[in-house]
Amino acid sequence: MTQIDGAAPATEPGVAHPPRDPGRVHPAWWVALVSFLTILGAAAFTAAPGLLIEPLHAEFGWSRSTVGLGLSVQLVLYGLVAPFAAALMDRFGIRPVVATALTVIGAGSLSTLWMTQPWQFVLTWGVMVGAGSGSMALAFTATVTQRWFVHQRGLVSGVLTAATASGQLVFLPLLAWLVEGQGWHAVSVTVALACAVVLPLVLLLLRDHPADLGLAPYGSATFVPKPPPLHGAVQRALGALWMASRTGTFWLLAGAFAICGATTNGLIRTHFVPSAHDHGMGITVAASLLAVVGIFDVVGTIFSGWLTDRFSARLLLVVYYTLRGIALLFLPALMAPEVELPMIFFIVFYGLDWVATVPPTLALCREIYGDQAPVVFGWVLASHQVGAGIVAWAGGLVRDTTGSYDTVWYAAGALCAGAALMSLVVRRNSATITKPSAAA
Repeated sequence: MTQIDGAAPATEPGVAHPPRDPGRVHPAWWVALVSFLTILGAAAFTAAPGLLIEPLHAEFGWSRSTVGLGLSVQLVLYGLVAPFAAALMDRFGIRPVVATALTVIGAGSLSTLWMTQPWQFVLTWGVMVGAGSGSMALAFTATVTQRWFVHQRGLVSGVLTAATASGQLVFLPLLAWLVEGQGWHAVSVTVALACAVVLPLVLLLLRDHPADLGLAPYGSATFVPKPPPLHGAVQRALGALWMASRTGTFWLLAGAFAICGATTNGLIRTHFVPSAHDHGMGITVAASLLAVVGIFDVVGTIFSGWLTDRFSARLLLVVYYTLRGIALLFLPALMAPEVELPMIFFIVFYGLDWVATVPPTLALCREIYGDQAPVVFGWVLASHQVGAGIVAWAGGLVRDTTGSYDTVWYAAGALCAGAALMSLVVRRNSATITKPSAAA
């Protein structure tokens, strides 16, 4: 076993390591950094959906609901693949699963260059990009933090979650500029190139488990041996779902997170740009506003992780969903051809609240489901993406039918009230609902 940073290799659980050199950085932080950069690069595709609706409508004559269907499939698969990806990481390791996912995303994005029919868009961007991105979902974050960190898990969860928003910040203005100057084809090429740049980092630098380096996880002096590969990824994922689904807490968390997905990825990320364009705002300007959401999302998510380490996770969720619903109810009145101060206030607030829900939701999964938390959280994330997928399609359908997005904004604000209520009634002392072995 490799020995680094002065740490003596250990082969049995419960073995305490000598004190680490305080001048050395624990390798867990390097793994977190590579994970951040990986998610950052892969996040290029998450910036694209809202930019594709109008160009594809203009070039192919496809309705907004037709384009929304492809984006809906991508969002749903992003969630449904996540729990199986978490189980596959337990079977084959983090590195091969993530590398395969990046390859599939790049291939799916490039394949859109030759599409001429709506079903081809659903297959390439919907199925291929959706399945690949699902393996890069928040279950990846859950697995990394579960294996490498004992302390600061909430903070690291927030940082890795914020990587998606950071990728949006980096790529969204660029992709919007490419759409207006070069067409939507340049977006597909850029997403594929981003995956190609990140892939070598994963293959060379991403470590699977602290035991590979003979170390204890960060925040612990006790060595934890690397568990043997777990076979039956599908059975494990479905077993975890069966175990969790027999608890009311799971349905409360999944229901609230479905509304979270509906009001972020499904609604704002997919339909904000075309909605703003309906009111006379330029595509690049609207995309830049979403990039600002990305800036404040980083701050809000990291701060939420810090809060999660110190305060009740369920009460944090109540506050987040309540404030988000209020903001959505005001959004239709803020739409205008020019960016005015009230819209800036909305963008800043929505950025702070965007995925601030992730660290407390993940913390509740850990508290309740123990070692099965990454897989269970994958299923909770699946509900997030199902909600996002439904609204991505339904939002386009409402726009095609009524000529306006206003009804969608109001309905989403009302849904947030339901999410706040679900979070409020999550049981506080539910850590013994199930044991980790129950999913076997």
